[in-house]
Amino acid sequence: MPYSKNISEITKIFATDAHKGLTEAAAAELLTKHGYNKLREKPKKTLFARVLSQLSDVMVIILLIAAVISFVLAFLGDDPEEFFEPVLILLIVVINAVMGVMQESKAEKSLDALKSLSAPNARVIRGGAESIIAAENLVPGDLIHLEAGDFVPADSRLVRSQSLKSEESALTGESVPSEKHWDAAVPEKAGIGDRTNMVFSGCAVSYGSAEAIVVATGMDTEMGKIAGLLEGEGESATPLQQKLAQLGKYLGFVALAACAVIFILGVVDGLPILEMFMTAVSLAVSAIPEGLPAIVTIVLSIGVSRMVKQNAIIRRLPAVETLGSASVICSDKTGTLTQNRMTLVKAYPDDGELLTINPSENTDEVNRLLKYGTLCSDGSVTVGDDGKVTHIGDPTETAIVLAALEGGMSRADLNTEYNRVTAIPFDSDRKLMSVVVKDKTSSDMLVIVKGAFDILAKKCVAGDIAKAVEKNEEMSRNALRVLGIAVKTIDKVSAEPAPDELENGLTFLGLVGMIDPPRPECADAVAVARGAGIKPVMITGDHVTTAAAIAKQLDIFREGDKAVTGAELDEMSDEQLAKEVEHISVYARVSPENKIRIVKAWQADGKVVSMTGDGVNDAPALKAADIGCAMGITGTDVAKGAADMILTDDNFTTIVRAIKEGRGIYANIKKVICYLLGTNVGEVLTVFFAMIIWRDTPLVAMQLLWINLVTDSLPAIALGMEPVEKNIMDQPPVPKNEGVFANGAGARMIAQGAFFAILTLLAYYIGEYVLPVSEAGAVRTGQTMAFFVLAMCQIVQSFNMRSMKSLFKIGFFTNKNLNKMAGISLLLMVFVLFTPVVNEIFGLLYLTPELYAIACGLSLAPLPFMEIWKLISNSRAKNKK
Repeated sequence: MPYSKNISEITKIFATDAHKGLTEAAAAELLTKHGYNKLREKPKKTLFARVLSQLSDVMVIILLIAAVISFVLAFLGDDPEEFFEPVLILLIVVINAVMGVMQESKAEKSLDALKSLSAPNARVIRGGAESIIAAENLVPGDLIHLEAGDFVPADSRLVRSQSLKSEESALTGESVPSEKHWDAAVPEKAGIGDRTNMVFSGCAVSYGSAEAIVVATGMDTEMGKIAGLLEGEGESATPLQQKLAQLGKYLGFVALAACAVIFILGVVDGLPILEMFMTAVSLAVSAIPEGLPAIVTIVLSIGVSRMVKQNAIIRRLPAVETLGSASVICSDKTGTLTQNRMTLVKAYPDDGELLTINPSENTDEVNRLLKYGTLCSDGSVTVGDDGKVTHIGDPTETAIVLAALEGGMSRADLNTEYNRVTAIPFDSDRKLMSVVVKDKTSSDMLVIVKGAFDILAKKCVAGDIAKAVEKNEEMSRNALRVLGIAVKTIDKVSAEPAPDELENGLTFLGLVGMIDPPRPECADAVAVARGAGIKPVMITGDHVTTAAAIAKQLDIFREGDKAVTGAELDEMSDEQLAKEVEHISVYARVSPENKIRIVKAWQADGKVVSMTGDGVNDAPALKAADIGCAMGITGTDVAKGAADMILTDDNFTTIVRAIKEGRGIYANIKKVICYLLGTNVGEVLTVFFAMIIWRDTPLVAMQLLWINLVTDSLPAIALGMEPVEKNIMDQPPVPKNEGVFANGAGARMIAQGAFFAILTLLAYYIGEYVLPVSEAGAVRTGQTMAFFVLAMCQIVQSFNMRSMKSLFKIGFFTNKNLNKMAGISLLLMVFVLFTPVVNEIFGLLYLTPELYAIACGLSLAPLPFMEIWKLISNSRAKNKK
């Protein structure tokens, strides 16, 4: 590995010169060999492929077969009206396919976003001469020059550096710039964050300068590896999609089996083959809930609109219901659980006590530490007219400057009070920064030194260093980043002082401790998640001590939990990880590959995993997770491109609210499925038993299609808009392998369908055999009665399906959307039943007042039936508890 080699080994491996770089000829040859320094683009899915995927559903295939058979029968028949049915079936298929394609997420943009992160130009040294070239023309072995503000164009091994710092939070998750040393000795198994003699493609130089040899370009860079991981992660089906696909197969099997039985019975009885084909098609149509895919899409779309109001943008529609099943939230730390901004929280004035920074309560000693710390900083903080705070410079310095500003000491005022005479910038070798300032009211000059306490302590001749060591250790245990401050007075200074001239004989003033603090609202969100049976897990590139400390504050890390590093994770086999995964709450110093492995370990355990993050390093895991949540404000384009959901307020609490909304939507979709399939069960049983008993069908295909697409569908959409139940976050997540019909839903659906079948067969019997309008129209009388009762039953049943609580408790008409949709369905039924020509197309006729009264009575029967069912079911559930 380049980071574990010395400079002479690197120059030999890449056949380059550490001072002159490659020759132009060698670079041209290497460009042909390695290709351009850019990321490979993933082929985009064609429109035809998307349409084809929509038509591959089992239910759609059965409908297409039914349409083909109907067309054949229409061609063989003499009635032009027979073409209406197959055309209607095809129209249903086309509408469903168009809606599905429109709702699919747009072409994946993750690789484009990764590509845009790369620097467009690079300063390269070839043959000893420096020039600016397009970054895509860089090759391994090139010598590049970097300055503060530059983007690193390719993964490179440092050969020279001066006070170099690189901002790598998007790649490693660390909240502060990483210090770089060209001569650092790095072990071969070191993680990305520990490779301090390397700089990486797509990261920015925040301080200092350097020259480095390019060791990887394009897809071979760490950024390229992430792009490769994104390519490797395909789109996984959501739990609901899997359940609906399985349901489609079951319904297809039932439809084909029932069709075969009916067809054989008819042929054995000597009925015309074409007539039996028509009956078989009717049965197939009755078994397929034609409107279900479209209605589920509409309900999910309604959920998306609700989510936007909750500050969550859904990029992929099925992700809404996946949220409701989430049982694990794997969250990045920096910028997600924390504020992604270093904040001064503790101060220790020499020989005093450890104090909390509070602008209104700071002591004079604390204010003196903040004043001198600000004077010995190059960072600055500005506050806009809108109150927005902008940090410029090193985060550790701006944390001190902001604390001083909040305490009433602005940098501008301090610069007016003190003149900076000279300064020795921070050096990663010395780990100190020194300034000499002069108070305008005094002739003496003040030396202020700020930096690592263990180094600074050795330079001090006054102050209680022993006690400061204790306080330093205490703050470090709490994952605080600690800086020491010391001073001395001098009467003269050299024009260009050496560090030894200023950094000695110092008086120790105290310590300041800072941290990237947790978001204040996250603790409550974690508590709600735990109450909902959701396991929160922190996955970060930061140090394990810092990560564990933040996790403890948020109650993510509890007694008995484990915190492991990426290196420790690499040593674990998949079997070991499977055993330990439930006990590990914090993963630190992890790589993108580690994150995917963690996500998949939970998925292998049957859990539905939500992954949150904002950096490039989070993108592969965001895509691999069941539901990826990216931050909208601080998130990189790559993270947003790979995610299913984007949080516009970067608030962890929004995830929990979104999960609540997702649970409500999933519960509503289950109601819709059971409601629609209850009708289909009723239709299948009605047609099947009518053929067994009377060798005739009480409902023709046109009538079945109307019920499935109009009478059922409008109330079903309104059911999907039912408000989320208040106690939904007190329930455990829906298991990934739990079927749509679990917890008694299947029994209710079958009972509902059987009851509808009984009512419809009874209506058909009364219309054809007891009170027909005329002997010539006996069959049509029975079919009109059956059509009336089954359709009206569905409108009544939609109110029953709102909740397992009694309608008398929740109120009959409290869902205003359902009231409207049920009213429209009722008007449409009146239109079909009583409009001339239209009722002829549907094979209906006018009934007597007596038959209408009987039909209305039968249609209302589901109301008392379901009230009794709910009473018995709720009593049993209460007794079990």
